Amino acid sequence: MLRDVYSGRLKLHGKEDRDSIKAAGNYATTLGNLKRYDEVKSLLRKTIPVARRVLGENDDLTLTMKAIYTYALYTDPSATLDDLRESVTTLEETTRTARRVLGGAHPQLRVYERFLRNARAALAARETPSANA
Repeated sequence: MLRDVYSGRLKLHGKEDRDSIKAAGNYATTLGNLKRYDEVKSLLRKTIPVARRVLGENDDLTLTMKAIYTYALYTDPSATLDDLRESVTTLEETTRTARRVLGGAHPQLRVYERFLRNARAALAARETPSANA
């Protein structure tokens, strides 16, 4: 259903409409919940540059799109070290920006901080040689 909403928004308003961008984020979130990480990454690799250009780097929707993308990067079981590093780097930037723009008490900042902790843990686990190896 969310794919249809996103598709309809694109047809009616184009990819540079805020509601179209938001629909892409909703669709990506659902794909992530379904563990369809490649589709999340593909969709958001196209949508995030549009959000940056249209809404700006500091817009809450742009920040959310970046967070959804990084979540897909670090939760994907087939994530490479480069994926995990990209996730951490992007989340560090996103968290910093959110703290500055939204304020330290904003609830979305807590989500970004949790994602960052999880991404760092995933990276550390992959970089640290296993005790059983």
